[in-house]
Amino acid sequence: MPRLPEGRLVETRQRGWVNPYAGLNAFDFFRQAPSPELAAYVEHFWVVTWTDLAEPYEQRIVSHPTVNMTITQDFHRIAGVIRGGFSYTMRDSGRVLGTRFRPGGFRPFLGGPVSQLTGRFVEISEMYGAAGAALVEQVLAEPDARAAIALIERFLRSLGPNQDPTAEEVAALVAMVESDMSMTRVDELAARSGRSVRSLQRLFRDYVGVGPKWVIRRFRLHEAAERVHRGIDLATLAAELGYTDQAHLTRDFTAAVGMPPAAYARLGSQA
Repeated sequence: MPRLPEGRLVETRQRGWVNPYAGLNAFDFFRQAPSPELAAYVEHFWVVTWTDLAEPYEQRIVSHPTVNMTITQDFHRIAGVIRGGFSYTMRDSGRVLGTRFRPGGFRPFLGGPVSQLTGRFVEISEMYGAAGAALVEQVLAEPDARAAIALIERFLRSLGPNQDPTAEEVAALVAMVESDMSMTRVDELAARSGRSVRSLQRLFRDYVGVGPKWVIRRFRLHEAAERVHRGIDLATLAAELGYTDQAHLTRDFTAAVGMPPAAYARLGSQA
């Protein structure tokens, strides 16, 4: 994998960033694990900062099957799973502070099916009223990112979520899909889970917000983007990732990443 200046290395969890090597030369990124009290719900907190950009920088993201709560000067919202790609343009100086929930981990904070958030952005103040509005104000006023994360942790604990064994099951199944590149079909996951396909579909819609087929395909696209960036042959890759043919992979890849695989491979050759 190409290395960045000063020995920085793009980690697996940066999967989903389009051309991450260029991005990490435009902004700084770090993430922080949650406290033990929130580890059942939150995967990590993440912070992006940039200073005195000479010109705007757009970072495109191929989303994960997760809910994010994001606070920046431009917006302060909860994002359900975004089926397509999306992007954010950074200008001048700024900071984005995000809370990435585990798959299924936001359901205790929502009290209903996560599918009602899919493809939507909901203002924090709309979902949590005056307490949510106060959180946004406090986080934006706090210059220290780790202190701002502590404010978010205190807010989430105040909501009194109850740990849900089903959410733990969902998180484990999503982790299985992410780590096992050979898993390309829903019936394979159903067999591993001990559930029927229909039961698995209901479970994922309720706790993740999208079906298991979407989750499988999205993680395979993350893998495709990383390997195309390294110059892997597309026909071979399509077969390995469970696509019926190269054209099908190309269509899915282009829709999510915003450019065809050949163009993305050229970005990799410049890294």
